Amino acid sequence: MQVEFHSSIDELNEEEWDRLVIDDNPFLKYAFHAAMEHHDCVGRRFGWIPSHLVIREAGRIVGLSPLYIKSNSYGEFVFDHAWADAYQRSGLKYYPKVISAAPYTPAFGERLLVDLESNVTQIRKLLVEATLQMAVDSTFSSMHWLFTTAEEGKLLRSMGMLERLGVQFHWQNPGYVDFEHFLSQLTAKRRKNIRQERRKVSNAGIRFKVLQGCDVSGEEWHLFANFYTKTFEERYSLPTLNVGFFMEIGERMGDQVILVFAYDDDTCVAGALLYRSRSVLYGRHWGALQHYDSLHFETCYYQGIEYAIIHKLQRFEPGAQGEHKIWRGFLPTRTRSYHWINNPQFSHSIKDFLTRESPAIVAYHNDLLASSPFKQTTPEK
Repeated sequence: MQVEFHSSIDELNEEEWDRLVIDDNPFLKYAFHAAMEHHDCVGRRFGWIPSHLVIREAGRIVGLSPLYIKSNSYGEFVFDHAWADAYQRSGLKYYPKVISAAPYTPAFGERLLVDLESNVTQIRKLLVEATLQMAVDSTFSSMHWLFTTAEEGKLLRSMGMLERLGVQFHWQNPGYVDFEHFLSQLTAKRRKNIRQERRKVSNAGIRFKVLQGCDVSGEEWHLFANFYTKTFEERYSLPTLNVGFFMEIGERMGDQVILVFAYDDDTCVAGALLYRSRSVLYGRHWGALQHYDSLHFETCYYQGIEYAIIHKLQRFEPGAQGEHKIWRGFLPTRTRSYHWINNPQFSHSIKDFLTRESPAIVAYHNDLLASSPFKQTTPEK
């Protein structure tokens, strides 16, 4: 087996990379990470330095892990700022660290990609071991696998990684035939609320256009980029993506990129960017020129639910956080991330913290589930 680390994804072959991606997960595709690099959305400026891990057997890629060396915790959505502060108070450096994740994307996905025709468990273990060896050799403080799959989580936990729980809100599709069928499964109060919100948008004269990335014009991408930038700047945050990135993913990822535009007469007043795999819809970014009552809910949630139903997608992940999503059909779902801490003393302290935090997260999840808008809800095991 040959272990390699690559500071640029352009050093690798797109077809070989994508051969290992399950379900066409858009945030694991070569084109997504390449567009990030090509348009300076990652790199030293934003503290995301690519160091992608590849394992070859007889020259053929049999395993890979998208890795980034981080000089901050921006854009990860698994918040470890308290850990970094504790390091600083002790006179130690928490940064740089290493993570395996899709930049700025809190979505489930494989972090240990393997050729399914190879020895899957062996290759996954090699990926973990090679990553940890790199972290030790470079004296990085820690290694983090964010928003992993359940199967990967079992392996990482068995190899001694610390598990951290979180909660997101996902919509599940058991086989709805249309939006009304979905509404019929909700309590009368929540069904009425959703209809009222949709009616407010409709009565305001708003109409929608849903486009695949390959059909979006340059002018429309500039329009959406302005929405995206406006949203981040209004929240006193840093807009890391740009029109070049949006145009490249639109061209290279085609029907896996979806834009929802909202129009008031002939003026485009809002837009939402979504991605899709073969089975899952992902909501990512949105922006608007001005406030319209309930327009955010319609553009980001209800249009997505309709798209998922029409295209028979199994799940809709609209992004991180947001308890208000529950009342609109998105149930609390546990997320898992795994962590290795180089310093034994801090590893023990963080393990103790997570041991106390996890029951609180489970209780929080269960309390939220009690607010389900559905007539019947099956608890998560």
